[in-house]
Amino acid sequence: MTPQLPSTATSSSRIPADTLQAYRETLFIVHTAEPIVLRVDVANASLLQLYRDTGADRCAFITACNPRSQQWSDAANAERQARLERDLKEQTLVIWGGIGQHPSGLWPGEPSFLVMGISIDEAQALGRQYEQNAIVWCGPDAVPKLLLLR
Repeated sequence: MTPQLPSTATSSSRIPADTLQAYRETLFIVHTAEPIVLRVDVANASLLQLYRDTGADRCAFITACNPRSQQWSDAANAERQARLERDLKEQTLVIWGGIGQHPSGLWPGEPSFLVMGISIDEAQALGRQYEQNAIVWCGPDAVPKLLLLR
């Protein structure tokens, strides 16, 4: 059964419209042997292959960097990202490193993780724990969806 995705409507979000637009334009790059580039609302055949290879049928792309889109120092972001990695490994989840990078390069790329097999509820909880505005979640169709968290 496919989980019901929460609404991603912008009218009820407290996230500025320009920030939402930037999220939708961002390239979410997974550091696998052959990098996988995820784009919001675009099906990804390479992700489907990764599902087959790992036995997963869902995943999330999550960062701990720059909470609520407020730029933090490299050192603070590295510490937060290391804590997220520890949390993910404690749950014995299969993860790959990655980076979320807007094509303009005006905002620094944010180190991230692709987390295989994580439920939508668990992914949202992690995103909220690390004070993120949104996460990217992919269901069995391998179409990345932007899930707003506030």
